[in-house]
Amino acid sequence: MWSRIAKYFINYPARARVARLLFERGFQVKEPYRVVSGNIEIPHTQIAKEVGVDRRVVRETVEMILANEELRKIFENLRQVCLLSEVARYLNMDTIVIVPEDAKKPGIISEVTLRISKKGLSIRQLFAEDPEASEEPKLIIVVDGRVPPDLISELRSMPGIARVILQ
Repeated sequence: MWSRIAKYFINYPARARVARLLFERGFQVKEPYRVVSGNIEIPHTQIAKEVGVDRRVVRETVEMILANEELRKIFENLRQVCLLSEVARYLNMDTIVIVPEDAKKPGIISEVTLRISKKGLSIRQLFAEDPEASEEPKLIIVVDGRVPPDLISELRSMPGIARVILQ
């Protein structure tokens, strides 16, 4: 997925870093040259500071995105999501993080969710990081209640699973 976006920025490494941040954070690009999260505008200077570029690079990136039909469609429709993994423990939920050996291998999600459901756990949220957008893609699963230790052992023994972390 990221490769479809990155090809436009091949000759502009600083703009590529800006575009990647916008993409990863789910920030939208809107006319006139605005970066937003919902209806909240994010100043170019803040984005520039985060990425380590001049604010003009952010403006040039936004201009480039808006001028390209494919990029415009993508960046105008991005949305942020509320990921519960960091607050799950305060809500009486557990988080299971699965690091696959190969995130592009089909069937990992279905097998993991099947094993979780067999233990009688309800999945509240499931988030799979894109293998192209993340250096070490993970499957993050937030479940109601506490995860029994035998489930973690069972998940760790699955083929194609590099690591399982209970948070």
